[in-house]
Amino acid sequence: MEKDQKKELNKNHLNNEKHDSKKEFNQEKNNDLDPKEKIKELEDKLTRNLAEMENQRRRFEKEKEDAFDYGGFAFARETLNLIDNLERSKKSLESDESLKNSDVLKKTLDHLEIINKDLISIFKKNNIEPILCINKKLDPNFHQAMLELIDDQKEAGTIVQEIQKGFMMKDRLLRPALVGVSKKSEKNNKNEDKENEGDKNEQNQDKSTDK
Repeated sequence: MEKDQKKELNKNHLNNEKHDSKKEFNQEKNNDLDPKEKIKELEDKLTRNLAEMENQRRRFEKEKEDAFDYGGFAFARETLNLIDNLERSKKSLESDESLKNSDVLKKTLDHLEIINKDLISIFKKNNIEPILCINKKLDPNFHQAMLELIDDQKEAGTIVQEIQKGFMMKDRLLRPALVGVSKKSEKNNKNEDKENEGDKNEQNQDKSTDK
């Protein structure tokens, strides 16, 4: 036990001696520098410190701008539930057989529509915009496909139904739009495959003729 302690003490003593020697060497080296070299070294240190301070200032400014622009991001996303609930209420009332074609239903739906428009207007004033998606090509950056619907009139992957509105907050995605996209029927797909095969055969024949 005593031997181990002595070894440890000797090891620490040697490390301290090395550190002191290195410190003395650096001091001697600095003392050997002429005034011009010392000034140049100080200028380099000052330049590095100023660059670091500038980088910190830019980071602080960026964080401050983000806090100002997107500080209410989480709150805005939660507030979208109001629009969702309004939409669900409208659909529920419209499907109620006892209220169909009644003046009460019409007035209620009109009031709900006014509230919905007011909410959208408030969102727009705060740089929150709904994502337009109907008849657009599916874009995973803004849309989330929930189902496929057969539609031979539209190109496959075209948005034909909006299940839930998506929103942007300035240049950030607040919530993706939940959508239904078109797909071709099996019969139409087979016809397209045949047409594509025919086009390929014609191209191959043209190449053979050119040779």
